Amino acid sequence: MATSNRPGKVVSCPACGTRNRIPFTGRGRVRCSNCHADLPWLVEADDLSFDEAVAGRMLVLVDVWAVWCGPCRAIAPVVEQLSRELAGRLKVVKVDADRSPVVSSRHAVTAIPTLLLYRDGAEVGRQVGAVPAAQLRAWVESALPSS
Repeated sequence: MATSNRPGKVVSCPACGTRNRIPFTGRGRVRCSNCHADLPWLVEADDLSFDEAVAGRMLVLVDVWAVWCGPCRAIAPVVEQLSRELAGRLKVVKVDADRSPVVSSRHAVTAIPTLLLYRDGAEVGRQVGAVPAAQLRAWVESALPSS
């Protein structure tokens, strides 16, 4: 497995506003360095980093999308909102299908958007096409471990 040397994305904590660097990979939750609130974990992966991005025990929602895809642009805000609302319970990985043809081929992605759910590095769910926000939320929540 290739190791990602990517610097983490910087996000502001929704609770206190502190800027935090979000790691590309890791175990467990991503928390604010100041107030320790759970932070949304949203990263971008490609052919080289995909396996590393979906590894781990936390539920991972993979959004396979393309810049030119209207339905992909329509669900992007919903996916980002889920990453915020389910912070500490869900990691979101965005994969540009045009820039990551190996991921698309290996995972039999024939239409976009395709949303994949991973746990422990294995696919546990798949949704093809854009769906209403409530349906997407229910699908993701049904795969979350009970608290």
